[in-house]
Amino acid sequence: MMRTRPLKVALLGCGVVGSEVARIMTTHADDLTARIGAPVELAGVAVRRPDKVREGIPADLVTTDATALVKRGDIDVVVEVIGGIEPARTLITTAFEHGASVVSANKALLAQDGAALHAAAEASDRDLYYEAAVAGAIPLIRPLRESLAGDKVNRVLGIVNGTTNFILDKMDSTGAGYQEALDEATALGYAEADPTADVEGFDAAAKAAILAGIAFHTRVRLDDVYREGMTEITAADFVSAKEMGCTIKLLAICERAEDGGSVTARVHPAMIPLTHPLASVRGAYNAVFVESDAAGQLMFYGPGAGGSPTASAVLGDLVAVCRNRLSGATGPGESAYAALPVSSMGEVVTRYHISLDVADKPGVLAQVATVFAEHGVSIDTVRQQGKDGEASLVVVTHRASDAALGGTVEALRKLDTVRGVASIMRVEGE
Repeated sequence: MMRTRPLKVALLGCGVVGSEVARIMTTHADDLTARIGAPVELAGVAVRRPDKVREGIPADLVTTDATALVKRGDIDVVVEVIGGIEPARTLITTAFEHGASVVSANKALLAQDGAALHAAAEASDRDLYYEAAVAGAIPLIRPLRESLAGDKVNRVLGIVNGTTNFILDKMDSTGAGYQEALDEATALGYAEADPTADVEGFDAAAKAAILAGIAFHTRVRLDDVYREGMTEITAADFVSAKEMGCTIKLLAICERAEDGGSVTARVHPAMIPLTHPLASVRGAYNAVFVESDAAGQLMFYGPGAGGSPTASAVLGDLVAVCRNRLSGATGPGESAYAALPVSSMGEVVTRYHISLDVADKPGVLAQVATVFAEHGVSIDTVRQQGKDGEASLVVVTHRASDAALGGTVEALRKLDTVRGVASIMRVEGE
């Protein structure tokens, strides 16, 4: 039986995503009513600049007092798309205290304070949903915490930032340098005026923390995620990658240790084979590769940002939360029962591609090989090119720990025949 009293929704933020949420709620109102079992009504929109014209949103719904809006008591669901830590955190907890469930797209807040927010939701017997916080329109959080709830996830490997993927794809396909590719991304609107959060990996690290926590039923905070940016990648690195049959991507990698006793979460550039599905992800698209015991290998692909894609994920959560409200139930909350320790980056084991500038004379290769052997790092392949007394030496290792590789590089820098370490990159996806 259809309920006639509408479910009231408060919208916090009306920028690119928020305005799309409001538009879809209006244009798809009949469909949303049929899917939920009751009408949904936009009851208020909190903004910073009330004088700005917002097409399709009645002026009497607009307010600058977000706190009063979430305290009203008649609000069923609060949709938070303002981002940042404060005032978003206080507004969300206040919403719970006053009886509302929350749909959020706030990756930074969830990565930092997800446990506290889940606890606040549970204490108030309300929902906290955040599909839009990780990969835009791509359904990922719900499959991980519901569809794969009976499986054991071992690894999540993904491209979760469209800006960085656009830049790296441009460097790969055209031979452009980093700055040239960044300038094009900025001109096309893919990169912010200050791209630091994207290119230095902060955005991807927040998403990695959320994914690792859900995948491994363990609390993983932003501080637990190793982060390395991509600003030092050069056109020469792509040439080396192609010689190995690889390309370069900025990856978020969350994995369970082989013995199952710990987990790691990290973000950094890596070479991946052209045969891997992630290698073919172009432009500003995102893709996440999930490996589990029973389901095997799964890949989720699509637009990872933008107003409409992100709003799609928000509306999906809104429908789910509204259905829960009607049935008097709540959906899945935090699952952190495993409480696995999060290992440091030094314990991570992977392959490495190291490019050295060396003197072009007999015995150099033997010296370098000895250093690798002394630190327990096995060499897979070596390629050397020399001219006019100088040479480049490219070494690809078998799997080794980050700590062992770090000790190796430190020792290499002390060799008189090694002029410098041109680049070090991990090799993933094999």
